Amino acid sequence: MKLIIAVIKPFKLEEVREALTAVGVQGLMVSEIKGYGRQAGHTEIYRGAEYAINYVPKVRLELVVADDIVDRVLEALATSARTGKIGDGKVFTLDVENALRVRTGEVGEAAL
Repeated sequence: MKLIIAVIKPFKLEEVREALTAVGVQGLMVSEIKGYGRQAGHTEIYRGAEYAINYVPKVRLELVVADDIVDRVLEALATSARTGKIGDGKVFTLDVENALRVRTGEVGEAAL
């Protein structure tokens, strides 16, 4: 099993969710976050004054998937989250040793 952590632009969330559902993802966690990378923030003008926005709003997705669909999930993420502009996000993949479904006691891939 793999834990996939994706950081994407907020307006892409619904498109990404639909793409992930289409490849077999049955659940995910979503968090609203702020951060910066190469984008390094930007400036905005509000009521005539210029403000530096150092942290850009993003959405963090976390999902655990079976090893056999990891490649399809990564492709779905890359395709649906891409705008071609700076700040599209990042995707990280980590190994998951075990999982437990609290309600039923199922472990491993059965718990997904």
